[in-house]
Amino acid sequence: MNKQADSQSAGWISGFIGVLIFSGSLPATRLAVLQIDPVFLTVLRATIAGLLGGALLLAFREKLPTPSELISLALVSGGVVVGFPLFTALALQYVTSAHAIVFIGLLPLSTAIFAVLRGDSNPSWRFWMFSLAGSAAVAFFALAKDQSGGEFSLYGNVMMLLSIIVCGYGYAEGARLSRTIGGWQVICWALVLALPVMLVLAVALRPDNFAGIEAPAWLGVGYVSLFSMLIGFFFWYHGLALGGAAGVGQLQLLRPFFGLALAAFVLGEPVSIAMMAVACVVVMCVAGAKRYI
Repeated sequence: MNKQADSQSAGWISGFIGVLIFSGSLPATRLAVLQIDPVFLTVLRATIAGLLGGALLLAFREKLPTPSELISLALVSGGVVVGFPLFTALALQYVTSAHAIVFIGLLPLSTAIFAVLRGDSNPSWRFWMFSLAGSAAVAFFALAKDQSGGEFSLYGNVMMLLSIIVCGYGYAEGARLSRTIGGWQVICWALVLALPVMLVLAVALRPDNFAGIEAPAWLGVGYVSLFSMLIGFFFWYHGLALGGAAGVGQLQLLRPFFGLALAAFVLGEPVSIAMMAVACVVVMCVAGAKRYI
């Protein structure tokens, strides 16, 4: 019993570290896309992380995945290696990172929905009540003017919603797979699967001149490549494997608060009381939904 409790505690600690790392993803992406094309950023970060992930798999002599595991890994890759980075990078050309971070509050809900669709759980009607309430809060926020004073961007909000959908699926699939092949191995194999295409695209889409890209943008590239795309997933999938996706996954509820703080202090973006209120509503709704899973 103590051994099980210790394992769950270790899972929560590992998951919490992962969430802290992920919280810097949107501000770092915002820094990068101010001077770097979002599609090039997507393939560049995946290429860098894929090369590092492949090196780790070779160094530890990991065995090749089975055909069924490869299919699951391809789905994880499509969600968290390609889909989420691409859609958020596209969105952040039109919305601030503080605006986008509020959408991140829906990640636990998105992950839970895909777990339900896969038959992993059967929540009560109360779960869906809280889920719809949280979704309505985000929709209301998205339909209003950006709190920084900008106009409503349909394109930016749609891209953020798509990012949440594909990322939720990638988390749910990765959590299931991490029980059999290990946490860090999941993200490394997912990155390696995408590497051939990402590498070719990175070379093809590279800008003619890198001289105009300043240090803050390169720092953003470095963060999303090394931490958001690789190291964060080591802790995250390890935490999901030890503590369970349903419990540890709820730590993503803390991500909007950490992210909003980073957006304010690192980027100097305005974070209004209204924006914080929406983030709080989303957190409460998803927490309520989790109670009735």
